[in-house]
Amino acid sequence: MDGESPFGGSQRNVLGGLLEHCSSNPLTGYFRDGCCNTDISDTGLHTVCALMDESFLAFSKKAGNDLSTPRPEFGFAGLNPGDFWCLCAARWEQARKAGFAPKVNLKASNYKTLALISLEDLKDYAV
Repeated sequence: MDGESPFGGSQRNVLGGLLEHCSSNPLTGYFRDGCCNTDISDTGLHTVCALMDESFLAFSKKAGNDLSTPRPEFGFAGLNPGDFWCLCAARWEQARKAGFAPKVNLKASNYKTLALISLEDLKDYAV
């Protein structure tokens, strides 16, 4: 699965290598394939493999995207500190500017992220 697009071929990470796995538990990704794969249907650009922490989860909830509350009707158990999750690039950048950005797995973050976030900023938050 590492870097395999659901549509064939391989996607790249922000460092230029093959996109690595982000998380299977919880199962993340726009396609729920464990990777931050993307395509044109992913209008939220779920491409940043981020390590959840309490401050980011509180920030996201306050910003209108509650990622910590379970939503069983959607098969979503809710995120906890320590979980990796494919975040929307714009939400991560918003959190960075507000001082709440979570750490990032660069090898599992899709290169499409670089359309919104600089590599230098991502490196500042690398795990």
